[in-house]
Amino acid sequence: MPDFTLPSIDYLAISPLLILFGAACVGVLVEALVPRQYRHPIQLGLSLVAVLVALVMVIRLAGTAVITAGGSVTVDGPALFMQGALFVFAFVALLLIGERRVERQGAFVAQAAIPVGSRADTKQLTALSATEVYPLTLFSLGGMALFISANDLLTMFIALEVLSLPLYLMCALARRQRLISQEAAVKYFLLGAYASAFFLFGVALAYGFAGSVDFADIHAAIGESPYHPGLVFAALALIVMGLLFKAAAAPFHVWTPDVYQGAPTPIVAFMAAGTKVAAFGALLRVTYVAFEQLAWEWLPIIGVIAVLTMMLGAILAVTQTDIKRLLAYSWIANAGYVLVGVLAVGRAGASATMFYLVAYGFAVLAAFAVITLVRDKDGETPYLARWAGLGRNSPLIAGAFTLVMLALAGIPLTAGFTAKFAVFSAALAAGEAWLVIAGVLSSLIIAFPYLRVVVMMWLSEPTESTSTVAKPGILTGSALAIGVAAIVVLGVAPGPVLDLAHNAAVFLR
Repeated sequence: MPDFTLPSIDYLAISPLLILFGAACVGVLVEALVPRQYRHPIQLGLSLVAVLVALVMVIRLAGTAVITAGGSVTVDGPALFMQGALFVFAFVALLLIGERRVERQGAFVAQAAIPVGSRADTKQLTALSATEVYPLTLFSLGGMALFISANDLLTMFIALEVLSLPLYLMCALARRQRLISQEAAVKYFLLGAYASAFFLFGVALAYGFAGSVDFADIHAAIGESPYHPGLVFAALALIVMGLLFKAAAAPFHVWTPDVYQGAPTPIVAFMAAGTKVAAFGALLRVTYVAFEQLAWEWLPIIGVIAVLTMMLGAILAVTQTDIKRLLAYSWIANAGYVLVGVLAVGRAGASATMFYLVAYGFAVLAAFAVITLVRDKDGETPYLARWAGLGRNSPLIAGAFTLVMLALAGIPLTAGFTAKFAVFSAALAAGEAWLVIAGVLSSLIIAFPYLRVVVMMWLSEPTESTSTVAKPGILTGSALAIGVAAIVVLGVAPGPVLDLAHNAAVFLR
């Protein structure tokens, strides 16, 4: 029997992951040992501190390039940049999750397993909110961070499940609209399970081709095989399908509007900002590190998907009457823009993609912070007709939402404009002009629903059905302020973040 040798592990390099998973385990113990009335401040404080410490460790690790944990985890520039972005987004999302002033007892139901519409379900509307959401968020965040730093397909699959399973649960925790929330969670789980199955089947085919699931080994096997048998193309197609599902790219996007509409708004904010970073971080690593030599084969196919995603998201966004569904289709269209950056293969494409993810993340966090504040006596009112005249009643909140809409539309001096300029420039430099033309056309189309919201808020007279705006607590106010400030700073002075992304955009193989 051969001697078993433990793999060497650089604990400092993976310390952000250890901090998050450790804090999540402590959060589980808090749920088991601490009385319910004391859990919320403990869990919120623990989660915020854990994310901040993890962010500090990522900053300390800047410049590190190492493959560790038996070759399963890569810590390099792209991984650290996107982990840093993830942790900042998670910190802001936790502020929204922890808010208890806007809605009494919070946005989360006390016991999600109680049947919808039952007497117990009605009774729990006034009960203390569930605090299980905090360790679930940390587990999901840890999975996202591992997802973008995985160095082999098996680790990536495990990370995919770690990030996904808590999200499925959290989607079912809405205190209001319980049936829609649970329906969204079931849809997300079922379609997510299919995507995971496709990904795992692709992993099996990749192992059959290369005899390994390590990215460097797959890259070497492709280089040694001059004819690239169908096995490796099938593996690449199935793996990319699983990743594009998480990114909500067409035609794998159908779950997005229902989940956006039904899930608790703070969870949607966390998903919208974090999941997109994780999905595209993993897609960049798979295509740039493992399958880079097949770029001529996968570029046209993913290019068609990018155009389809941009156009479908933009056209369907025009027809929406619910602001959360509008933002869902906006997410789909933006997935197409990010794909344009991915297709500009090279350092410029990777850095533009990473900058786009940062700019988009701050914009959607600010958008959902505003949505949590627009309410009536039954809770949030996402119906656009009820936002008419909001600017007359609450000019500050309407002004913040206007800035978000302008950023998503790509208007100059906002983060959205800089991000689109970066990905389109990278695509042009790579000779992908047709993608830029499609991107500009879809941007013109999707600008209409964004500007329609602005016009409704400012040029319509308030009516009896116009929603009211709740006074934001310090947590929601802080989250909104961070999002708005980032939109302005990344639009007016994006240089430092662009330089940071460019310097970090070197993958380690």
